[in-house]
Amino acid sequence: MSTAAGRVSALVYEVRIENARYRTYTDGLTDLPKFLYGVPNTSTAYRITPIDVHSPASMRGPGVVLGNFALETAMDQLAHELAVDPVELRLRNEPTQDEVSQLPFSTRKLRECYETGARRFGWSRRRAEPGSRTDGDLLIGMGMATASYHNNRRDSSARARIHADGTAEVFAASADMGPGTTTSVMQVAADALGLPASAVTFRLGDSSYPTAPLHAAACTMASVGSAAHTTCNALKAEFIRRAVADPNSPLHGANPADVQVRDGQLETSGARDTYRDILRRAGLPSLDITGNWGPGDADTRISTYGYGAVFAEVSVDPLLGLVRVRRIFAAYDVGRVISPKLAHSQAIGGMVGGIGMALLEGTVTDHRDGRIVNASLADYLVPVNADVLDLDAAFINTEDPQADPIGVKGLGEITIVGVAPAIGNAVFNATGKRLTDLPIRPEALL
Repeated sequence: MSTAAGRVSALVYEVRIENARYRTYTDGLTDLPKFLYGVPNTSTAYRITPIDVHSPASMRGPGVVLGNFALETAMDQLAHELAVDPVELRLRNEPTQDEVSQLPFSTRKLRECYETGARRFGWSRRRAEPGSRTDGDLLIGMGMATASYHNNRRDSSARARIHADGTAEVFAASADMGPGTTTSVMQVAADALGLPASAVTFRLGDSSYPTAPLHAAACTMASVGSAAHTTCNALKAEFIRRAVADPNSPLHGANPADVQVRDGQLETSGARDTYRDILRRAGLPSLDITGNWGPGDADTRISTYGYGAVFAEVSVDPLLGLVRVRRIFAAYDVGRVISPKLAHSQAIGGMVGGIGMALLEGTVTDHRDGRIVNASLADYLVPVNADVLDLDAAFINTEDPQADPIGVKGLGEITIVGVAPAIGNAVFNATGKRLTDLPIRPEALL
């Protein structure tokens, strides 16, 4: 990197990948520095280096989480050498458009993430000089990093059905491994249909249901949720059409555009009808519609990403080389937040994974026989409760209607991005040692 007045004017960025299994994930390595900061002269490349070990597989944030660690560590090093606050350096280099695609950002509330994160974390208490803050015999450091992940949306389908008793079901061949897809899609469907959440059931996990994308790559809510939203709105419109065309309906002759639906009641100008009554008059046990949604050519017109700012505080025992994460706070711009509790849970889970990446997790190979030494959870270190003291997150709740009809951005992957470099930068602030290999082991600090 080279710079003038804290503006990065040139960036040469090369990453070596050992035994890469998925070449497509290298986009996250090479594109990240080109759109995250406004750098007019950029060269990025990657090299695949074959080595005699097992080929790795991806966990969360494939590609991006690795490239982010390299980039955000370099940004912190540059800030230190320039004697510029790391947040200020990033603010000075905010781009006005995606410099990879030359497209405008759909939404980009990264500045708000920096400001919210710094204020809530107490960044102003950070001391710029490494090793200058102590707590008894411990060295204390603060670090931060930027996070980003592309808003991955894919074609999806859904079926919506309203029964004669006024309850509704929505079907999609999606899955829910734990992030709360079942709840979130139900909330979107209930909102679109004008029904209470207790009257709506989202059914998934069956390949006979309408097609949905894989439950990965932070694409489920934007894709399946948008399909459910689109289909439920179409079903609601069909009920409205039937009501205004039915001479026996209190809404007969009304303008469909004026009809609102709340708690299963269709209303306009004081007149009311219900889903139940419309089905009863038609002699139908239920009415359903199958619909589709896809991003189309949106990605040729806009650049849509999720963003975040991650702040970490660590303590380091200089005699033992032991690093403990005291607290992490992150602020995210991930579009509309459908379920705040579930979103917060996702953020905490990503932070825990990032702690493991930064300080604990790594396979050890015995090169005499090629065996993995720590091949079970008895020997492979992962974060436990004692490693997770104070984690919190906030969301800049800004909808992204250009990206999808429900205004969301992917959340599942971005929450681990930025955690490891924030911890590594905090370790540097505590000790003055710049470490670029993960995990950060005690022997590296002794």
